[in-house]
Amino acid sequence: MSTGKVHAVRPDRSVPTPPHHEPDTKPAAICTTSLRILQVTTDRDRRGSQVYAMDLESGLRSLGCTVETVALAPGEHGDGLPIDVFGPTRRSPSTLGALRKRAKDYDVVIAHGSTTLFACAVGLWGARCPFVYRQISDPLFWAAGPLRRLRVAAFLRRAVHVVCLSRGVSEVFGLHYRLGPGSMTVIPNAVPGERFTPGDALERAAVRRDHDVPAGSLVVLSIGALVEEKGVDLTIRSLADRDDVTLIVAGDGPDRAALEALAGKVLGDRARFLGPVDDPGPLYRSADVLLMPTRGGDSMPAVLIEAGLCGLSAVTCPIGAITDVVIDGETGYVVAVDDLEGIRMATERILDNPELRARMGERANIHCRKWFTIDSTAPVWAALCDRVRARSIGSQSAVTS
Repeated sequence: MSTGKVHAVRPDRSVPTPPHHEPDTKPAAICTTSLRILQVTTDRDRRGSQVYAMDLESGLRSLGCTVETVALAPGEHGDGLPIDVFGPTRRSPSTLGALRKRAKDYDVVIAHGSTTLFACAVGLWGARCPFVYRQISDPLFWAAGPLRRLRVAAFLRRAVHVVCLSRGVSEVFGLHYRLGPGSMTVIPNAVPGERFTPGDALERAAVRRDHDVPAGSLVVLSIGALVEEKGVDLTIRSLADRDDVTLIVAGDGPDRAALEALAGKVLGDRARFLGPVDDPGPLYRSADVLLMPTRGGDSMPAVLIEAGLCGLSAVTCPIGAITDVVIDGETGYVVAVDDLEGIRMATERILDNPELRARMGERANIHCRKWFTIDSTAPVWAALCDRVRARSIGSQSAVTS
């Protein structure tokens, strides 16, 4: 049942610092020029963890590391990321064999979520190169059943270290899979700060013209996979009574046709479905609010960080570490999962108050720029990988001595 609760903004407060943002590993004196890192993604598709791996590669290279990013399988889209592919599928013997062979040239492997855990746990079994697993989604959503949980836990113990996106998530992760705190490090999600910045009135007007947004219309933005757990249907329904709003939806997925049909029924000609976009920056800078009423599966979506860096507030739900990114009542609103009335009220509060909208956007920019950029997190990654390398070298020396 909807509570219809929307918190009032407290304009006299500075943006608070959430208690579990700060990474556990501090940058230290590291020999990055000799550090060789292999990153493994599930496929070449331009999705959150894959794009993050490419951004992290650039950040680590800027520190002097040697880095290569490779995909387990081709993926579903032909215009994927320009990286090598190990094999035809994520779990095929040829894929696992290619991974094992390539890893011999590196000091550390970083496995970016999903089936990379299986591939590294099996493909690198007994290999000299250690791997670090990066958690990218909600552990309670994707491994709820006891058998799946046991299987994932067994694979996790093959990793020398697990990186979680927030301290709160690491606590859940540890309990869910029985991992000790010493085996996990917190490094939040991040995006390139220089790529996502607030825009100006000229760009805003140009982007709106490009997408046939009527003059004077407010713009609500939705970016992400078009699947049930992203809650795009809630976004559409929450705008049913707003004739002064145009909805722009960027992304693709199996529910696209159904969502377009729903939008046609509920919003008429006030919705624009763009499909995947290479550069979402102009969309963030042209919008008035981002809606992401996720139902589950997310942990710390890059979309929310990108929006914040562009000075755009958001309405979302308390899944995973989302509340680390969107501070309720300060940089946006956080409402209960599936609370359609709460989503509608929070969205209207932002749309109908230009001063509030500007204040939240400014605070979102400050908050995300402090915590969630590649420049601020790449040194932490380098320090962790250097520590893992040193430990691995020490273990191998002990065995051979």
